[in-house]
Amino acid sequence: MPNLLLELRSEEIPARMQRKAAGDLKKLVTDALVEAGLSYEGAREYWTPRRLALDIHGLTARSADVREERKGPRTDANEKAIEGFLRGAGLSSVSEAQVVSDPKKGDFYVAVISKPGRAAEEIVAEVMPGIIRDFPWPKSMRWGKASSKSGALRWVRPLQSIVCTFGPEHEETTVIPFEIDGITASNVTYGHRFHAPEAITVRRFDDYAASLERAKVILDAERRKDIILHDARDIAFANGLELVEDEGLLEEVSGLVEWPQVLMGSFEEDYLSIPSEIIRLTIKTNQKCFVTRKQGEDTLSNRFILVSNIQAHDGGKEIVHGNGKVVRARLSDALHFWNRDQGDMPDLETLAASAAKFGLDLKKPLDQRMAKLDALDVTFHAKLGTQGARVARIRALAKELAAVTGADTALTDRAVVLAKADLRTEAVGEFPELQGLMGRKYAVLQGENASVATAVEDHYKPQGPSDRVPEDKVAITLALADKLDTLTGFWAIDEKPTGSKDPFALRRAALGVVRILLERGIRLPLLASTRDGDLLSFFHDRLKVYLRDQGARHDLIDAVLTPDADDLLMVARRVEALTAFITSEDGKNLLAGTKRATQLLAAEEKKGTVIADGVSPALLKLDAEKELFAAISSASKDAAGAVAGEDFRAAMEALSKLRGPVDRFFEEVLVNDEDVAIRANRLALLRLIREATGTVADFSKISG
Repeated sequence: MPNLLLELRSEEIPARMQRKAAGDLKKLVTDALVEAGLSYEGAREYWTPRRLALDIHGLTARSADVREERKGPRTDANEKAIEGFLRGAGLSSVSEAQVVSDPKKGDFYVAVISKPGRAAEEIVAEVMPGIIRDFPWPKSMRWGKASSKSGALRWVRPLQSIVCTFGPEHEETTVIPFEIDGITASNVTYGHRFHAPEAITVRRFDDYAASLERAKVILDAERRKDIILHDARDIAFANGLELVEDEGLLEEVSGLVEWPQVLMGSFEEDYLSIPSEIIRLTIKTNQKCFVTRKQGEDTLSNRFILVSNIQAHDGGKEIVHGNGKVVRARLSDALHFWNRDQGDMPDLETLAASAAKFGLDLKKPLDQRMAKLDALDVTFHAKLGTQGARVARIRALAKELAAVTGADTALTDRAVVLAKADLRTEAVGEFPELQGLMGRKYAVLQGENASVATAVEDHYKPQGPSDRVPEDKVAITLALADKLDTLTGFWAIDEKPTGSKDPFALRRAALGVVRILLERGIRLPLLASTRDGDLLSFFHDRLKVYLRDQGARHDLIDAVLTPDADDLLMVARRVEALTAFITSEDGKNLLAGTKRATQLLAAEEKKGTVIADGVSPALLKLDAEKELFAAISSASKDAAGAVAGEDFRAAMEALSKLRGPVDRFFEEVLVNDEDVAIRANRLALLRLIREATGTVADFSKISG
């Protein structure tokens, strides 16, 4: 079967856009071909800094003929109905329609519409211009003389050529020469712009990929990544070092080069006095280079790995020299930031009021910067006030939470007033992603307690489902206070997440609270802490997501989670106990009996059947109902006591004793007795079953 090769070659595509753009191209093209009646065996997308490519193999050469019968109105219908039918079917008169008789419905018109299949080349030529013109780039541009005209082609960078060939695997291929804004598809592409700028004629994917490689272009991005990673490891090892691997940087760098050449540069060892995080970010952000460390150690070396797109005649000496100059200049700036942050601020006399407000010591650099953050009235959010006001709120909340977490109140208060101070440091100003981490380093340098320093960094955690949860009690307290203040604040000004939009990362903050409470075993009444029922519901949503990710069944979560449940740790423990119980043999059977009881009871309640207010022992005539009443009385008492003691497994064990009496009851007792009083009494007995199991969960919500 024929194959289709497509290439869109342009000036450099930003690395962050390449992978998605190639995936978009594959989906748009294959969807359009399938919609037009073609099928294919497989498709794979490729990308480099200067091209998107698509290989579709096993594509049908022609779409199938289509025969469609479209039923119309009855032959005696009004004229307008018949005219509308003819228009919709593309017929000029009723003589072109068939008349079909139905014994029940009478005679009616049927239009038989035949659409002959079309050649794949015709379909490709038809769909491609629209796909290219409407391609979903996050940002695009116009260029050249045509850019001044309305409707001119927009692309991420100027589009330079299009390849589109079609044909069998072992025979000659043809070009599908569609045109868009003066660019006509052909079978000509170009290799590396410096090493092999000459035109290359291609037929199908195999010789296309091979020709590009000879022209110093490695088409497969995963292969480029593999080359970079292994060459970087090898060159580091050869110098007695090991590569500090970075998947995000590797992905980005592989999108910057078509012919990766891995080289090693160096900088002066004096710069190693800068924290390793700053060195790594400086080199990564400014030069897209990897750092190295001594083998088996955590400390960085003064060697870095760079990836060039050019195979230089001098072995890369000039490239290494140029990169080294830039790296040293950036590290010089970083060293300046690091040293400045440890010194006194020039305007200490203006910070006295802020220092007094937060109990700060202006002899200490980090305290100075917190005072400066407050004195400048730096805005946190227009409707929520300044950073200083926010720290004051977190301070009050953390004092309350310390009583719950068991954290030292003095250390917690000290951690709170220093937590946001590094926002005024020059290191964090240059690299915002280092907030918290730099605060911890500066706190250690000025002699803060270890718990305080740890809390300054960890109060931002966890920042996602895979991030670690704080362990130190002071850090836990500060992390909870920070997140709860964020959530209650944005709820108060009605800035809640909507759909997929969550600009203030409130879902992440709520999930962080959930993870801290559950993974650190903390009992915290959220409704009392937030005073907002809507926000409690939001926590419930995040709790459900978390528990489902941990393997809990959604129906068991729903069976336990009530709208006013604000102790999430207890909810999680109930779900855990219910999961263990409901998978046991006793649990399965009790569930079946309980559901039968509650369904029967609900049906009678809906009909308005009289149900006794309580069970009268005198009206219990059969041994089975007497046994059930006694079992419920005992199990309810034991289960309630276990729940009060927060021993949910024991509560489940107490309920499991109902299994036999419930089964026997339904085998031997007719609930809807002719005697109204006996029936009402037996229905009251069923209600006791519902109430007893309800002390632990709503069994009616459990499937199975």
